[in-house]
Amino acid sequence: MLEPGSFRARSFGFSSVKLNMKPFRLFRGFTRITGRSSMIILVYDYLVAKMGDIAPNLAALIGDMVGARLISHAGSLTNLAKCPSSTLQILGAEKALFRALKTRGNTPKYGLIFHSSFIGRASSKNKGRIARYLANKCSIASRIDCFADSSTTAFGEKLREQVEERLDFYDNGVAPRKNVDVMKEVIDNLEKKDEGEVKAVEASEKKTKKEKRKTEEKDEEQEEEEKSKKKKKKSKAAEEELTTDNGNSKKKKKKKTDQ
Repeated sequence: MLEPGSFRARSFGFSSVKLNMKPFRLFRGFTRITGRSSMIILVYDYLVAKMGDIAPNLAALIGDMVGARLISHAGSLTNLAKCPSSTLQILGAEKALFRALKTRGNTPKYGLIFHSSFIGRASSKNKGRIARYLANKCSIASRIDCFADSSTTAFGEKLREQVEERLDFYDNGVAPRKNVDVMKEVIDNLEKKDEGEVKAVEASEKKTKKEKRKTEEKDEEQEEEEKSKKKKKKSKAAEEELTTDNGNSKKKKKKKTDQ
């Protein structure tokens, strides 16, 4: 004799329903994952656009993600620009700092800057040194972004080159350029670009003026031609009227003589 619950437990329909539900659950999870990935892409694109508008030099130096984290942790770009490089270096590692001060241990060497690729590329001996140097350059870039009149990425790109040269100096001993020389080079290039833009604007204005003059001269010539054509038409009409009048008068004279 079969027990009442044995056949139901061994039923093929019950197990088949369970197996058929798994693909639907997987599909549902897959749609959620794709939706989240698309949202992540949209948020990242928005962050890149905002960083390009607000802090282009900081983004060019350290990256969009790390720069946005620094700004959000400081509260604003002005607060980040007011921070010294020593504070910016350990920004995000406040708990470790106060713990080290209480226990009289070693203070942290870096905070959010650790996520930059420069510190990952440096050797274990030079991580603290490159973190201090990178914090110095980040403070310069944030101040340029905060207080500059025009937004450019030229300063951030040159500061990034300086960090690359510092890494080469730690690894190979190649002497890097001085900061004063690099900043002068950037300023000179920007002035040349401004002069070129001014010259281009002046040239475009001259071209537009010449085109306007040409169009005005063409219009004047067309008006003069139209006036001359009208005068010719009027003169022809007057001549025709005179000829018709002379013909009529001659006919009248002939009639009188015949009579």
